[in-house]
Amino acid sequence: MKPTFDDIIAAADRIAGSVRPVTVTPAGPGAEQLFFALEFLQFTGSFKARGAQNFVRAHAAAGTLPDAGVTIASGGNAGLACAWAARSAGVPATVFLPESAPPVKIRRLREHGADVRLIGPQYREALAACQEFAATSGALAAHAYDHPLIAAGAGTLMREIHARLPQIDTVLVAVGGGGLFTGTAVAAQHLGVRTVAVEPVHCRSLDAALAAGRPVEVPVDSIAADSLGAPNVSAMALAAAQHDTVRTVLVEDDTIRAARAHLWNAHRIVVEYGAATAMAALLDTGSGAAYRPEPGERVCVILCGANTDPGDLG
Repeated sequence: MKPTFDDIIAAADRIAGSVRPVTVTPAGPGAEQLFFALEFLQFTGSFKARGAQNFVRAHAAAGTLPDAGVTIASGGNAGLACAWAARSAGVPATVFLPESAPPVKIRRLREHGADVRLIGPQYREALAACQEFAATSGALAAHAYDHPLIAAGAGTLMREIHARLPQIDTVLVAVGGGGLFTGTAVAAQHLGVRTVAVEPVHCRSLDAALAAGRPVEVPVDSIAADSLGAPNVSAMALAAAQHDTVRTVLVEDDTIRAARAHLWNAHRIVVEYGAATAMAALLDTGSGAAYRPEPGERVCVILCGANTDPGDLG
């Protein structure tokens, strides 16, 4: 069941003081109606810190946080946030990653004290190993995106964006498994803001679920797969997307690359490909933009993570 706006308010109260409030900034001259939510400045380098803190703190308050700690399967960012939140609660974290996880994320996980286990070529193998570990160890199984506490924590970001930019019309958000999208869409719908969900063409779990009317497994083959490579979207995300204020768009990997380069070259903003996916919807690389705002439409792009190696930005 997807979270409510009341759940998002409760999450905001629960995590207050433990996460960084988001900075919302204008894109600059020539793009006066465009704004960036700089959530990549969040602790652990992504929005995932919000959901992880909400999950861990809720269980700690309920007395259901075991001495065996927490475990999670992740492409990297959710694992980082989980390890960070677990350490702040004084319990261990065991994180399962695909063998293809970026070295920068593996290194940072170990810096956070996580027990890192690399399993299989894709997320699904890491998830199966995580579930088995939880069953045998007694560790509390967290989820990268498919849990109401995770989505409610993520939704606190949209509430902060609206507080800083109350005249916002539309928010653009990248979609993987749908935790950030779910929380964003629930909050946006309550606040009267449109949501544009952006996915890579070859990593389109939400688009496929909407077409099928249910979550379905999709191939994962995108430059942004380490962040957005969930094989299927959550039922919560599908429910949130079946609202008339939500639009979904698809972007090619080449446009995602161009968007990441554009954010650096034009704005000196360094993000990972998953975050650049949201910006890619506005980029016209010759075949037209995936999303073209109406004149005067005030748009905020969520730049959700920066756990990347900036060495290829030039």
